[in-house]
Amino acid sequence: MAAGFEGQQTAASNFAPTFVYVVFWVGLVAASVLLGDVYRAFNPWRAIGRAVAFISRLVARGDLPPPLEYPRRLGMWPAAAGLFAFTVLEIVSSTPDDPSTVAVATLLYSVAMFVGMALYGVDAWIDRGEGFSVYFNLFSRLSVFETRATPGTGGVLGVRLPLSGLTSLRPAPGLVAVVAVMIGTVSFDGFSEQQAWVDVGGKLGDLFGSLGLSSETAFEASSAVGLAVAVAVAVAVAVAVAVAVAVGLVVGLYRLGTAGMKILDDRNRAGEMAVSFAHSLVPIALAYVGAHYLTLLAFQGQAIFYLASDPLGSGSDLFGTAEVAISYFLGATVIALIQVGLVVSGHVAGLVLSHDRALTVYSDRPQLAVRSQLWMLAVMVAFTIVALLLLLAGNG
Repeated sequence: MAAGFEGQQTAASNFAPTFVYVVFWVGLVAASVLLGDVYRAFNPWRAIGRAVAFISRLVARGDLPPPLEYPRRLGMWPAAAGLFAFTVLEIVSSTPDDPSTVAVATLLYSVAMFVGMALYGVDAWIDRGEGFSVYFNLFSRLSVFETRATPGTGGVLGVRLPLSGLTSLRPAPGLVAVVAVMIGTVSFDGFSEQQAWVDVGGKLGDLFGSLGLSSETAFEASSAVGLAVAVAVAVAVAVAVAVAVAVGLVVGLYRLGTAGMKILDDRNRAGEMAVSFAHSLVPIALAYVGAHYLTLLAFQGQAIFYLASDPLGSGSDLFGTAEVAISYFLGATVIALIQVGLVVSGHVAGLVLSHDRALTVYSDRPQLAVRSQLWMLAVMVAFTIVALLLLLAGNG
C-alpha cells in the first residue's frame, strides 16, 4: 500500500503490481504446492486480526464477548466472491497494474476482512471467508507436506501421500463456486487474448457505448460480461459432473426399481454430489494456472529482486539488487512442453481423485464406481481439449 500510494505510478518501476500479481497471486501457488499451506503462517490479515484480539483482551482484562457463530449456509461463498472480485480487478479493469489502483484494492479488501473477522472470529473467517486463504489452502492440499496438530506442541510437520490432502477436504457450500472461479477466470484470461473474443468483446463494447458509457467503461463492462460467463460455464461443468455421477448411480440402480428413479429427480442429491466431487477439480485448476502463468512467474517474477531494492521507484538500492536484469532462460519449446505436461498431469490427477471418491461413495457397489467414472472421464477429456486449445492459440 505504501508503494502504491507513495511510489512512482508506473508498473515497471513500482513494487506493488509485480508483488501482487506475480509473487503473491502466482508465486504462492507454486510455494503452496511444493511446501504446503505456507500462506496461513504469513497471512497479514490473520496476523493483524490475532494481534488486535490479543491487545483487546489485555485492555479488557479478561475474555471478550464471543463472536457470532459462522453460518453454515454461508460456507465458502465470501471466499468465492473475494476471488472473483480480485480477478475482475486483474482482467476486467483497464488499469489493473496502476500502483494506486492496487493500493486502493488492498485497502478495501483489508476493511472487508477486518469486518468479517470482527463478526465471526479470526480463524473462522480466515478458513472459510478470506478468499486467498481458501485459494492457497486448496492448492496446498496437493503438497506432500502437512502440519499435524498435536497436544502441547501446536503442530508437527509431517509427510503424506501425493493428492491425499484433498481427500480430507470437508465439503462446504460455495466450494464448487470457488473452484469454478479458479478455472473459469483463468480460462477467460487466456480466451480474452484470442481474436474470437476481440470480435465479440468489440461488439459488446459498442453496445455498452451506445448506452452512453465511455469507451473505457464500455470495454470494462464487456470484459466483465465475458468473465462472468466463463465462471458460469465452469459452474455448469462442475454441476454437470455431479449430475453425471448421479446419473451413473441411477443407471446401476435402474433394475432395482423406482428408488433409482427417485434419486434421478432429487436435485438436492445432485447438489451434494457436486460438492463431494469438487475437490477433484483442484488439480485441473492448478494445471490451468500453471500453464497460463508459467512465463509470467519465470520471467516477470525476477523483477521483484530489483523492485525490492527500489520499491518506490525513487532510485534507491536497499539490498544491492537494483541492477539485476531479467534472464530469459527458458526457450519456447521447453515452455510448451512444460505447459502440456501440466495440463495432462493435472487432469490425470483429477480423474484419480474422482475415482478415489467414487470408491468411497459406492464402497458397497464397486462396479457402480467404475461406471460413474465414465462420465468423469468424458468431462476430463473435454477439460483437457479446452486447455490444450487455449495453449495452442496462445502460443501460435
